[in-house]
Amino acid sequence: MPAAAPGSASTVVLVVEDEPEIATQIARRLEAEGWVPHTASDGLDGVRAAEALHPDLIVLDVMLPGIDGLEVCRRIQAAHAGAGTAAPPILMLTARDDETDMIIGLGVGADDYMTKPFSMRELLARLKVLLRRVERARQAPVTESGSTPLTLGDLVIDRAARRVSRADDEAHLTPTEFDLLVCLAQSPKTVLSRERLLAEVWDWADASGTRTVDSHVKALRRKLGSDLIRTVHGVGYALEPNPEPGAH
Repeated sequence: MPAAAPGSASTVVLVVEDEPEIATQIARRLEAEGWVPHTASDGLDGVRAAEALHPDLIVLDVMLPGIDGLEVCRRIQAAHAGAGTAAPPILMLTARDDETDMIIGLGVGADDYMTKPFSMRELLARLKVLLRRVERARQAPVTESGSTPLTLGDLVIDRAARRVSRADDEAHLTPTEFDLLVCLAQSPKTVLSRERLLAEVWDWADASGTRTVDSHVKALRRKLGSDLIRTVHGVGYALEPNPEPGAH
């Protein structure tokens, strides 16, 4: 099911949160925006609701009864990978401001991450960004250059099919990870600042999300090899393709 246009009344958001007050506050804010919220209060119900509703977005708490949010995210990603479809963007919520938690959450397929307490205004802004990116990817015409796989050493990026492999091993990336990789790959060996990556990949106009960039880069390194992306401390990142296929 294609994602709804950003801000449309048909936008369905699944909120998986076991704290009733927080779940109610989020649902009311989404309703005020004209969206259609559904809630689930534990992990297993969240997995079942995601399968039944085909939501455009998922807001997922990490700490849940039954199975935690990380396992919920894994199961949703695995179900879509098995069906050959793209999972909806997932924004994870946690009570712990711990970078390790953030990295794990993004590593299992979350697209964004917020810590409690959070601003409802910021939550809505983040969700709108995720929707815009999905809609942009869905509507973007496949140009002649975009239809040709981008090959950089042993890294192959099929932009039309949104598939990535390195040394013939396919990597399963989230939509955000894929967009970040493409952004870096379009300017190989060029250092891109965190602020530029935030603007081009996340549509963020300020530098408040630089930790998000760092965490997604770490996730890409785990999936594609630690040697692929070079860190330039205090500046940003550069893609360094390996000229020898299979050497990573």
